[in-house]
Amino acid sequence: MKLHADPLTRLNTVTAYGPGFIEINAQRISGAVLVSPDQPLVDFPVDRFDDLTEEHFTGLLARQPEIVLLGTGARQRFAHPRLTRSLAQARVGVECMTTQAACRTYNILMTEGRRVLAIFLPEPAQ
Repeated sequence: MKLHADPLTRLNTVTAYGPGFIEINAQRISGAVLVSPDQPLVDFPVDRFDDLTEEHFTGLLARQPEIVLLGTGARQRFAHPRLTRSLAQARVGVECMTTQAACRTYNILMTEGRRVLAIFLPEPAQ
């Protein structure tokens, strides 16, 4: 699906997504990525949901997010509470959803000026 970014914004915006890729500001990415509105994109060190650890989430605290979105691929999966404990203790919301839903939600929260971080795990290419 192609999304249209506001050309006046300098914020990281999801401009398209599909099986095997996500585009941020028209830059195609095929692996997992950590995205925030105003910081450089970061390759996320796992491509599979089952490889997530508590350390992956604890490391996000340095970015001081208000909410973290986890795009879990083609199907929605929920992170075990022990993985996201550090975020919960810091009163940071965590929402798990399909990667497509996370892309759309990220764009909405980003345009609202929220301090959102998104981890987009890739959907398998078809």
